Amino acid sequence: MAVHEALSPERFAAAREAIAPAIQATPLVSSPHFSRLYGCRVYLKPENLQRTGSYKIRGASARVALLSEEEASHGLITASAGNHAQGLAYAGRARDIDVTIVMPEATPLVKVNNTLAYGAHVILHGATFDDACAEALRLADEGGQVFVHPFDDLDVACGQGTMVYEILEELPETDVILVPVGGGGLATGVAVLAKQLKPDIRVIGVEPSGAASLAASLRAGHPITLPQLDTIADGVAVKHPGERLFPYLERCLDGVVTVPDDRLVPVFLDMLEQHKLLVENAGLLSLAALRELEFSEDTCVVAVLSGGNMDVITLSSLIQHGLIARNRIFTFSVLLPDKPGELERVAHVVASARGNIIRLDHNQFVSINRHAAVELKVTLEAFGPEHRSEIMQRLREAGFEAHVTLSTSIY
Repeated sequence: MAVHEALSPERFAAAREAIAPAIQATPLVSSPHFSRLYGCRVYLKPENLQRTGSYKIRGASARVALLSEEEASHGLITASAGNHAQGLAYAGRARDIDVTIVMPEATPLVKVNNTLAYGAHVILHGATFDDACAEALRLADEGGQVFVHPFDDLDVACGQGTMVYEILEELPETDVILVPVGGGGLATGVAVLAKQLKPDIRVIGVEPSGAASLAASLRAGHPITLPQLDTIADGVAVKHPGERLFPYLERCLDGVVTVPDDRLVPVFLDMLEQHKLLVENAGLLSLAALRELEFSEDTCVVAVLSGGNMDVITLSSLIQHGLIARNRIFTFSVLLPDKPGELERVAHVVASARGNIIRLDHNQFVSINRHAAVELKVTLEAFGPEHRSEIMQRLREAGFEAHVTLSTSIY
């Protein structure tokens, strides 16, 4: 079957109908903040608010809906970093099908627990998705279960692409859709259907620079395997893009942008503060890519927020790093004579500059002669880089030789 025939409009329409009972339409969110920041009209497609917390329920439900009763009787098995796992577990439970998920050992606990809560069996194996996938395929051969690939499956890709119907029905003037890319299932479904419904629309994939397997494959002209992965965006940490999907990605994507991990941190903070939305690192790629692209002010851009399943430890770490990166949390050190009143003097200067102290470390053993000098480290909250500079200037004017330290922790 030719590439353009395999993912036909009829196939997408059938997928939309099949998954309707399992999903909810996620309405677009206009973002005045990101629109001002990047000089175009930015809308968010918040699939982090989808059932199971990500778009993956779309593709999993489409695949499960097409299973024959005989196939379903054997049970299902897959590999997943978490979001496909939850989607398949949810869809399998709806048809009372036994589901086994193989997940990388470093999968965030929230994704493991949520998958278990949907009734699936979970096996933790390997350091990466590719390790888990190899094990799932081995178990499928051994046990006879139906293997449902998390991305390299045309039915799954069709299901993922159904969000395009919602985007274009709500915002027909959409010019560009930005989609995170891991193995390419979402990018394939979105790019193919978007071009069918609106041929002049642009679809751009976004990968973390530490896991840019699709960008490397497009340069090579065929799917290649990365030697290693290095990214905090665990949901798209895939060494090799989908073999079945690659021809569609080559033909229908209008480009791939790579984003370094450190660009995700400030976007994460903005999403929490400006939109009250919790989005996982992989889901932030589409927004982070706006910094790498240039659009006119009337260009209508939809950024797909692919998921929001994040464990609380990662959440707290990102908040801390985001505040530090923006100089809203910083630490300074100062040497003081060990006598009464010195700590109070420092606190008074900080308070007069409207700084908010959140942590003090007082080290009397920094010098052999502790009566001559003790070290005080102060961690405080500021409004940003200008406010930080103001506080440090006030300390110097008060006679303190204070220095900003490189390491900061609010815990």
